[in-house]
Order: sequence, then structure tokens, then C-alpha cells
Amino acid sequence: MAAWTRICALEDIPPLGSRRVARPQGPEVALFRTADDRVFALLDRCPHKGGPLSQGIVFGDSVACPLHNWTIGLADGTARAPDQGCTARFSVRLEGGEVFLDADELATRGLTPAAA
Repeated sequence: MAAWTRICALEDIPPLGSRRVARPQGPEVALFRTADDRVFALLDRCPHKGGPLSQGIVFGDSVACPLHNWTIGLADGTARAPDQGCTARFSVRLEGGEVFLDADELATRGLTPAAA
């Protein structure tokens, strides 16, 4: 059974926007909120050149990287064709208007640029 870490309230993430989550080690995690209030979490690095996905534009179930406009799927972290690559994805739980991330994943996933 996963241990969950409270990150923020859903309302702390703007609709069609993001919020960055700092970690003691490794790159930050980006939380994304869709128009219908679903929340996804990805490593805040585009698989192309490491651009900050948290600064991208959220549309539908995707985010556009602000550097080169790659489209990254929020559900799986995978770049959409014709681009290729993947960024680490983190499990999210919504409960009572609060956003939680898996504590083990936060501590271990995506700690190096090559890790996804």
C-alpha cells in the first residue's frame, strides 16, 4: 500500500495550469490541472531538451513544452508523434479537494536526467 504525501489543495493549481513541487533531491515535479479538474504529475522536464513543462500550455490531456512546442501526454508522460521520448510520471490521488502524491515515487523517481 502506497504512502501518500499531501501536496496542496486542488484550488492551488489554476485550471489549465500547473504548480511546481520541490523535492530534497532531483528535479522538481509539475502538477497539471485540466479544465475538468483532473490532476496529473510529471517530472518538470521535457524529454527533448529538458524544458520546464510547468511553464507550458495545458490543453485537453496534454501540455506543450514552452521551448520547442513538443506535445507531452499528461497521463503517461509520452511525447506525441512525430516526436519521441518520455518523462517520468507520478501517481496522483485526489481526496476531499486535496492533492496527494505517492511518497515513494517522489523520493525515487526521475532523480537523474536519463531516469524516467
